[in-house]
Amino acid sequence: MCAAERDGERADGSAGATADRLARLLTAFRPGDEALGVSELARRTALPKSSVHRLTGHLRAHGLLEPAGRGGLRLGLRLFEIGQLATRQRGIVDAARPYLADLREATRNTVHLAVLEGTEVVYLDILRGPDAPRLPSRIGGRFPAHATAVGKAILAHSPESVVDTVVRAGLPRVSGRTITAPGLLRRQLGKARAEGIAYEREESGTGVVCAASPVLDGAGGALAAISISGWTNRMRTERVAPAVRTAALALSRTLS
Repeated sequence: MCAAERDGERADGSAGATADRLARLLTAFRPGDEALGVSELARRTALPKSSVHRLTGHLRAHGLLEPAGRGGLRLGLRLFEIGQLATRQRGIVDAARPYLADLREATRNTVHLAVLEGTEVVYLDILRGPDAPRLPSRIGGRFPAHATAVGKAILAHSPESVVDTVVRAGLPRVSGRTITAPGLLRRQLGKARAEGIAYEREESGTGVVCAASPVLDGAGGALAAISISGWTNRMRTERVAPAVRTAALALSRTLS
């Protein structure tokens, strides 16, 4: 290997390490964090304070972080702007919004639009209903796929390798009724695939039930899922399921 190649490899490695550190800093922020100081960022990322101070200076210069008083930092508006450029998700959100609004209006419950990323679902849009429980979900937030109806609806129409990845990663218990047995989860996915509807009954939280249906591409693969969530003693999942299914099918046709 010539000297130029060795220098190139060192440069690539250094750039990769810097990118990793920047990503760790940006993802250190959690829901509810108004601002974080350098010491807390160093603790969460396991990076030296001197490195955090230097790297956050670069992030501030590019608008990815901004000062929040008393030496704190918060995520910058530039990150929001970048997020809006995620065209695939933006297109799904824009196309889905009328269907989500109709579902909320008809049921007065909370409606979700989510996609699968790894072993978790990511919520792209949420329309909260006035009669629905207060849920921990938030736009951009994540939740274990096996513990949600949207996750099960997507997994039911995903390749077997995707389901295997979720099972191998473990099925952590989120509530007292979360499904943690791989065999039971696979049986539910089979039923959801046959019926076009997946259910969640207090698996993500006490007192909450949910019905979801997948948004499919032309080949029958899951692009996303739509769900309705409500109180266990107020919402009959079987009664709202046809409306969810109809909305998901209509959105599937719109996107195809």
